[in-house]
Amino acid sequence: MKTFARFILFTILGWRFEGNFPKNLKKYVVIAAPHTSWVDFPIAILARMASGIMINYIGKDSLFKSPFGFFFRALGGTPVDRSKNNKLVDAIVDIFNSREEFRLGMSPEGTRKKVKRWKTGFYYIAKGANVPIVMATLDFENKRIKISEPYYLTEDKEKDFAFLRRFFLNVKGKNPELS
Repeated sequence: MKTFARFILFTILGWRFEGNFPKNLKKYVVIAAPHTSWVDFPIAILARMASGIMINYIGKDSLFKSPFGFFFRALGGTPVDRSKNNKLVDAIVDIFNSREEFRLGMSPEGTRKKVKRWKTGFYYIAKGANVPIVMATLDFENKRIKISEPYYLTEDKEKDFAFLRRFFLNVKGKNPELS
């Protein structure tokens, strides 16, 4: 499957990796931005498969209903109800703490729409689980998937967010007007 994904991603679609997902770390949060199109999902899944590193994700529960729910679960997804306050951060921290290996991919924007501020759930998940953040971006303008070294959070949230946001400067999503 890895070879097939690499063929599609690199040879057919023309993408390339800059950096790699850490193979020696069993737990981390991956934040991927900008998230501006439904096309981000299949490219991210191909990138994950091409890397050989399993990265799970969460998605709105409506994606996991029939007829396609089985497909999203098979790709490593878990449904979440975003319509109510259900202590999602705590639940995901519990998943990290209960597993020997778990990597979670998330969009810091939490939507494909243009946002002024990122959501903070990914930050509190990483803090609560005491795991680093790996940044990844789908740069559609240059067809590159850039992946950072793990970043270990500090006690200064503003400093952490400033550092994280710098990684995504000048990256063009599929719909750059939404970046």
